[in-house]
Amino acid sequence: MKLCAVSVDLDEVPCYHAIHGLPMPADDSAHAVYTRAVPRLGELFTDLGIPATFFVIGRDLEAPIARSAVLGLDRAGHELGNHTHSHRYDLVRLGADAMRAEVRDASDALAAVLGRRPVGFRAPGYTITDALFDVLAEEGFGYDSSVFPCPAYYGAKTSAIGLIRARGRSSRSIVDSPAVLLAPADPYLPSRPYWRRASLGSSIVELPIGVTRGARLPFIGTTLSLLGPSLSRVLALQMVGRPLVNLELHGLDLLDVADGLGALAPHQHDLRVPVSRKAAALRAVVGVLREAGYEFVTLRDAAAAFAHRARA
Repeated sequence: MKLCAVSVDLDEVPCYHAIHGLPMPADDSAHAVYTRAVPRLGELFTDLGIPATFFVIGRDLEAPIARSAVLGLDRAGHELGNHTHSHRYDLVRLGADAMRAEVRDASDALAAVLGRRPVGFRAPGYTITDALFDVLAEEGFGYDSSVFPCPAYYGAKTSAIGLIRARGRSSRSIVDSPAVLLAPADPYLPSRPYWRRASLGSSIVELPIGVTRGARLPFIGTTLSLLGPSLSRVLALQMVGRPLVNLELHGLDLLDVADGLGALAPHQHDLRVPVSRKAAALRAVVGVLREAGYEFVTLRDAAAAFAHRARA
C-alpha cells in the first residue's frame, strides 16, 4: 500500500500572533487564510488533481467567508476535519469537560454547515495525550493525525518558545512530552501511553505527521517552503518507502508578506518566501511521489485502509 494524504490546518493569522506573543491584528490580514490562502489551495489541488483534508477551527465558521469556503471545499471533494473550536494550544492542560467542549463544539459547528460530523481530528500544536484520545473515542472519531515524532521540530519549537520568553513576550504555544519522539512514524493503533502500539480493540487509527525515513526530518509545508523546489524533491525522495506519506500544510504555506502580513514576517520567516516559490515546491513534491507510485487520498480514506489492514 502506497498512499499519500495532503492536509491543511486552517489556522488563521491571529494564531501565529499568539505563538509569537504579538498583539492581535486589527485589519483584514486577520482573515488572510480564508480570503487568500484557501482559494489558492483549492486552485492548486484542482490543478494537481488531488483530494485534500482541511482541518477547521470551529469558531471561524461564525464568519460567512469561512462558511462559504468550507462549503466550496466540500463540494470540490475535499474532506473537512476537526481542529477544535478555539485552537487553544494548551488544550491538553484543560480539564476533561473543557477539553470535550473544545472538540464537540467544533464538530457541532462543522455539522451545522455540512450536515454531518467530521471523522478526523488534529490537535493544536500537534499536542495530544491519553485523556484527549479518550475524548476522541467518546465523540466517535475514526482517526487522529496529531502525533509528530520529529526531533528537529521538537528542538526548534522548544528553542523558539524560550527565545520568545527571553525577549519579554509570552507564547501561547506549549511543548509536548518528549516521549512523542518514541512514537511510530507510520500509521498505528494507539494505546496507553498513546505512542505504544495497541491491541486490536483500539477504535481510533493514528496517522502521524510525515517525517523522513532515518533521521526523521520534518516533511511539512513550512520545511518545503524554506527549502524550495529542488531541495524539496530531495526531501520527498526520503519519504519514499513509507506506506503513508502524510504531508501536513498550513494556510500560511500559500501566503507571503505581500498579503498584508508585514508585522508577522519578521517572526515567521516562511512568509518571506513568495507564494509562487512555495507552490512550486509543493508541485515538485507531488511529482516525485506520483512518479514513485503513490496514490493521493484524503486522510479519512487512508485511515479506513490502514484500519482494515491492522485489524485483518
